[in-house]
Amino acid sequence: MAENVQSHPATPVAEAQESYKRFGPGQRFEHIVLLVTFSGLALTGLPQSFAEHEWAKVMIDVMGGIESIRIIHRILATILMAEAIYHGGLLTYKLFVLGRRATMIPGLRDIRDVLQWIAFNLGLRREHPHLPRYNFGEKVEYLAVVWGTVIMVITGFMMWNPIATTNFLPGSAVPAARVAHSAEALLAVLSIVTWHMWNVHIRRFNRSMFTGRLPHDAMEEEHAEELDQILAGQIDEDPSPQTIAKRNMYFFPYAFIVGTLLVLGLLFFVTFEQTAITTVDPAVVVQTDQTLEVSADEGNAETGAAVWASLNCSECHGDNAQGGEGRLNVALANTALSFEDFVAAVRRGPADMKAYSVLDVSDLDLAHLYAWLQSQ
Repeated sequence: MAENVQSHPATPVAEAQESYKRFGPGQRFEHIVLLVTFSGLALTGLPQSFAEHEWAKVMIDVMGGIESIRIIHRILATILMAEAIYHGGLLTYKLFVLGRRATMIPGLRDIRDVLQWIAFNLGLRREHPHLPRYNFGEKVEYLAVVWGTVIMVITGFMMWNPIATTNFLPGSAVPAARVAHSAEALLAVLSIVTWHMWNVHIRRFNRSMFTGRLPHDAMEEEHAEELDQILAGQIDEDPSPQTIAKRNMYFFPYAFIVGTLLVLGLLFFVTFEQTAITTVDPAVVVQTDQTLEVSADEGNAETGAAVWASLNCSECHGDNAQGGEGRLNVALANTALSFEDFVAAVRRGPADMKAYSVLDVSDLDLAHLYAWLQSQ
């Protein structure tokens, strides 16, 4: 990779302006996909996990409601899983066709680097450790992404396909998966906000994932061993075209079979079950101008008394609808509301009153209830 080193006078000023290639266009594209999907998943996932809090309710409303946020979350999750499949194929190609080393795998050398790095920061060592192409911190972050993605995919499948899950596991596995999914998501976000942002955006703004290149001073601190190798011309050479062509003969059929199976698995993942319950705002179940098929004349006051008790209306309106000590304390006895307005109010839940959909109480039961109120 001699093109990585531009010719320049051997002066400190010129040396400080030098930059070195770190990432190609494909790697930078993968990073952008990961950046967009991770951020989107966090913004749409955390409000669902903490939906009882006011800030989460505001975020859900801003993003179009719970149905919209669910759809966005699942689309982004599908893109992330597709990216993981692509990354696995690209990594396999580099290892088995190009013969690259698995430089992201931690080893004993990383333990030594950590100890030297701690000693340097404590002032017990004068020289900063000479770190390789991927230092121990980057390896930890990479493995955290891999581990986190695996956890999120497994628990996501269990929540996305609960019926299939409970065919093999106890029913308690689904809520357990939800807890694990939420906890891993929160851990990932906190890790990005603290460790990653500090090292990549605050301590020094590392533009290499956007420009592909890293300045000389950053290379000296974070990848000094690789910098020495570049300057010494010690680079990994690609195999000969003949060798690559021969290896491709074995790799591409394998990649096609495995890739096809993984893509089919992804399609199975996202289409196998349709179990999400569509949420309906009770306010739109019955509109004020909607024609009721039941009239007030069909109501029976005695039956209405039973409906009143079954719905626990006395908690806020009193035993005889004369007003109570609850948070509403609104009298409904001998109400002046028309039957149509009464039904609409019950459906919408005015002020702090709970909204009752047709699943909670039928129109006929409301006619009975209205008759009882009129008799009080």
